[in-house]
Amino acid sequence: MSHDAFLSAPPRRTRRLVLLGLMALGVAGALFVLRRPLMMSVPMCMAGRWHGCLDTFNGVVLMTLVALPPAALVVWALARTRRAAGGTSAWRMSMAEVGMVHGTVPFLWMTMMPGGGAGAVPARVSLVPLRDLITMGPLGIAGNLLVFAALGFFAPMRFAALATVPRILALGAGCSVLVETAQYVLRLDRVSSVDDVLVNAAGAVLAGLASRRWWRTAAEAPSDQPGPTLPPTSAPSPTSTLAPASAPAAG
Repeated sequence: MSHDAFLSAPPRRTRRLVLLGLMALGVAGALFVLRRPLMMSVPMCMAGRWHGCLDTFNGVVLMTLVALPPAALVVWALARTRRAAGGTSAWRMSMAEVGMVHGTVPFLWMTMMPGGGAGAVPARVSLVPLRDLITMGPLGIAGNLLVFAALGFFAPMRFAALATVPRILALGAGCSVLVETAQYVLRLDRVSSVDDVLVNAAGAVLAGLASRRWWRTAAEAPSDQPGPTLPPTSAPSPTSTLAPASAPAAG
């Protein structure tokens, strides 16, 4: 492209290219940082072994990255189907649906992984706010912020009812409470903490604020339903438009 053509590109297309470039740089940076831990899980995952692949954090991250091309293909298929049906915002809606699933399920999987004493040690609960936050460390805090980040980022893009900060906060907190309750009930050798709920909900809100310009509004027509069709109106008969004849005057 020439310089003049680049300057005349629409702002929406330019923002989309910048966003895709930043996403590519982020994925490349994450791969560079995690290249050694991920390579440790490659032999187990390539052999299809559960132990060493899907029961480790490195293996789950590796399989999440491997699933990126199929997820992109699903986005393309959904968007093409919506556009063929005459839907609006086909790409945004499709990306939001796939992104919520692809970005949340791996973190939920890692969160629900049992510890070494699962089923043997009693369930532990910490109801004092900010007490466990110090013991998490930077890596633990970053991981908890990412658990529902994809949900907070994409959910308001898909559902107009969630396109407010309080509702995103309630969504992240509610999902986190369910996860902590499941950890306690299943006795996964994990601490069900109030701090986990707070950090998870904060991650959902921060991610939601990052996608605020793409939130779906109630004024937008649903993209997955055809637009309303008006019933055909019959043409008026010629006699109905004529004025009634006046009575003849008396002689």
